[in-house]
Amino acid sequence: MTDDIHVMEVLGNAKVTVKNGKVVDVSDPIISFCPLFAKHRGINEINKESIQKNVEFRIESFGLFTKNRVVLDDSPFVGFGTSEIFMSALKKGFLDAVVVVSDCAGTVITNNPKLVQGLCGRISGIIQTTPIKEVIEKIEEANGIVLSKDDALINQIKGVELAIKRGYKKIGVSVSNLKDALEIKKLEKNDVKIITFGVHTTGIGLSDYDEYLQYIDLISACASKNLLKSKSFNIKAQAGSGVPIFALSNSGKELLFERLKEIDKPILITTNEKLPYFTENPQ
Repeated sequence: MTDDIHVMEVLGNAKVTVKNGKVVDVSDPIISFCPLFAKHRGINEINKESIQKNVEFRIESFGLFTKNRVVLDDSPFVGFGTSEIFMSALKKGFLDAVVVVSDCAGTVITNNPKLVQGLCGRISGIIQTTPIKEVIEKIEEANGIVLSKDDALINQIKGVELAIKRGYKKIGVSVSNLKDALEIKKLEKNDVKIITFGVHTTGIGLSDYDEYLQYIDLISACASKNLLKSKSFNIKAQAGSGVPIFALSNSGKELLFERLKEIDKPILITTNEKLPYFTENPQ
């Protein structure tokens, strides 16, 4: 029997290795606090023990990295997360497909809002994953297209190429490597529009931001001071103030507004010439 091995970059920018459904290794985190996990999970100090417990909670509750993986959900985890924004954009017809990454499957293309939220609402940065047949079957039954069922390949550029080949015209894609955004934008045509969403950006170098940020429509602040220092950092809109999402293009701003319409809570809309604005100091 071949081992199922998965590597995910999680809170604190630590790497967690899961083998056959069990956490077998946790690297040292590079940051010790995240306002998102403090608010939603009560984790006030990020260390190896709290990281392991959090990942084990996700395995037990949602079946991450196992054949019991929950793949459909329509319950937002946060107000403005990547999956929540993509989910709303699909519901409203602003996008007709998204290209995301999931454990147990790798790169996935779908037009199903519930599948986007189910696959991505509870994960962090998947670095390596092993295909699990039962999970892939669930994804396909929910109108998801797995890029490579044999090896669970993670390749967002090839994912967008496949989405275009399948006839999709308004495509959203998550990217953790900013260089990929440039190659993805090259795939745009007169009738094909691609929205790039930068995710899991902690630790990216300033030079990469300076060179490639212009090809990103939306980006999560995560814990990257280099993002805030970049000469290419030009905010069109900001959602949230703890771990904000920044729209860097008008198309990205429109996606934020589509998500805004779905939030059933009182909303404050204002203008601020001094963006970015944080309620927590970015680390």
